[in-house]
Amino acid sequence: MKIFVVASECVPFSKTGGLADVVGALPKALVARGHEVTVFLPRYRSTAPGPVALSSLSIPIGRDLLFPDIQDGRALDGVRYFFVDFPPYFDRDDLYGSGNVDYPDSAERFTLFSRAALEFLKRTSAPDLIHCHDWQSALVPTLLKSVHADDPQLGRVPVVFTLHNLAYQGLFPSSVLDRLMLPAGLFSIDGLEFYGMVNFMKGALVFADFVTTVSPRYAREIQTPEYGHGLDGVIRNRATTVAGILNGVDYTEWNPETDKLIAANYSAANLEGKKACKKDLLQRFNLPHTDLRKPVLGIVSRFATQKGFDLIEEVAVQLMENNLFMVALGTGETRFEMMFRRLAQDYPKKVAVRVAYDNTLAHKIEAGSDLFLMPSRWEPCGLNQIYSLRYGTVPVVRSTGGLDDTVEPFDLATGQGTGFKFTRHTGSAFLERLLEALAVFRRHPQAWRQLMKNGMTKDFSWNRSAAEYEALFQQVVKTARRE
Repeated sequence: MKIFVVASECVPFSKTGGLADVVGALPKALVARGHEVTVFLPRYRSTAPGPVALSSLSIPIGRDLLFPDIQDGRALDGVRYFFVDFPPYFDRDDLYGSGNVDYPDSAERFTLFSRAALEFLKRTSAPDLIHCHDWQSALVPTLLKSVHADDPQLGRVPVVFTLHNLAYQGLFPSSVLDRLMLPAGLFSIDGLEFYGMVNFMKGALVFADFVTTVSPRYAREIQTPEYGHGLDGVIRNRATTVAGILNGVDYTEWNPETDKLIAANYSAANLEGKKACKKDLLQRFNLPHTDLRKPVLGIVSRFATQKGFDLIEEVAVQLMENNLFMVALGTGETRFEMMFRRLAQDYPKKVAVRVAYDNTLAHKIEAGSDLFLMPSRWEPCGLNQIYSLRYGTVPVVRSTGGLDDTVEPFDLATGQGTGFKFTRHTGSAFLERLLEALAVFRRHPQAWRQLMKNGMTKDFSWNRSAAEYEALFQQVVKTARRE
């Protein structure tokens, strides 16, 4: 198959979160299975320029015509990359906004991006299938099934839309329709209209041929009012064409046996190197490192309410009554950045935080911690709990979304399971499960080693996930050709 991927970020070119990891890894896995894959991205300031493949596309935005170029990023690991280059929209310090606030022209930026993707295909060749990701590319299926419905080249190309987090929908005032020169007819209950506003994500959920999420449980959760963010009814209406495919991880990057960013390599068969990683981690955070028997709790995350940091805030004082270390890495909501800074100030020999994005330090936390905390309010998939499993760092998670799909509760009696899970989103439920984990760590060292090995031998590689996407894509293409 010829697959055309449209997304707003992708490693190694641009990244704010797990979306970039998926868009970086899945196309490579599909190429390895014999498919031809092209990825279409914005060229941000962080992306090096390349030769111009198409110059001066004519893209209508408002009453103006804009003229972006398409740059050729050439091939990497068998995947072709192209970038829409329009510096007024994409040559900025950050990808989506600053200070946790989206840029005010986000609608214009990603309308140009989506229109440029379709214009690029009209000037080159139609793929067998288009695969779009999240609200920034959500206008692609909307435009394809409305403005371009009768296009002889693109009109019959099916679209699979993958939503990575339903909380981010691309919501704009109704005036944006005129501003972007979108058909007025799209502003309806069966289109982009959402409580008087324009919702880019809703358009994709209505017009895409098939919708996927990044874990099976999340696909079920978003059909409920609790997790549907107002779109649960839209998703339930098309439930037969909604499926969850669990994200994979790239074990060439996240593997303690080969990781060059950690102090020592180790494996399930030989765990000795993890001690050196633990000592190195404590040194990096300027914490006491003479007694490695104390458990280290690790956190690598966006500091946000979604990630359950309100629960950590709720039980922090009780948690600090225990003999342990806690290290945290991330950026996000000011409230939680300040929380970790206060804890580090109040408990300087127990807690340390780095408010930053630091890939090297993220690897060191995964390798040097004993437990990894992810008490998320909701989690479409999550990758860090999967990284933690491979690094023998036991996850403590809430049973939601991909966390529930990837972590099996540990049973001390049988020695089976890979981590610790709690259900109620309360501080007491979280603390109870965490204290249970700490008790196993301190009192049952042999059981703990078995628990580590259980997680390290799990396979969440992209090979399995790519095979599921391949089967789905083939089904969607076959259905589209029959119609």
